[in-house]
Amino acid sequence: MGSLFRSEEMTLCQLFLQSEAAYACVSELGELGLVQFRDLNPDVNAFQRKFVNEVRRCDEMERKLRYLEKEIRRDGIPMLEIPGEVPEAPQPREMIDLEATFEKLENELREVNQNAEALKRNYLELTELKHILRKTQVFFDEHEGGANTTESMTRALISDDPNRHMGQVQLGFRDKQESLEFLPWLVEL
Repeated sequence: MGSLFRSEEMTLCQLFLQSEAAYACVSELGELGLVQFRDLNPDVNAFQRKFVNEVRRCDEMERKLRYLEKEIRRDGIPMLEIPGEVPEAPQPREMIDLEATFEKLENELREVNQNAEALKRNYLELTELKHILRKTQVFFDEHEGGANTTESMTRALISDDPNRHMGQVQLGFRDKQESLEFLPWLVEL
């Protein structure tokens, strides 16, 4: 494989290719790495060129691949990486299949991420409600057992223990009446 250093001997050539064969010829020349292309129409706006739509499609596919790679790396899934090997350019009909596959994978992954977030949110809400119901059950059990003092009722709902771990809800109310008014509202959610 040659190089494109300035000291390398070069020859200026002009190729005329049929439009049907242009993609295959340019991809083969590009994979060799021995060719440098010059723009013969520098005054033409980038949006007026014939290949703009193909470049946009490639950019969109690259964006989807970067997103998929980021999600794979975030989840710690090992990926096969072959250093130094550049895959061949796919044929145009293969590009359509790749584009559809990338679109499908991206949509599925976004849906999975949204569902995982919703499940986590629901789990946390249900865990909170479970702990609220446990605290109210303890409160009512003590109340029915004859411990009728304000102090014992408050102690059942509010714990001052600083060593409490996650999984137990500590309500920040000082008055038992406020606590009891607040609990039915939480349970209705």
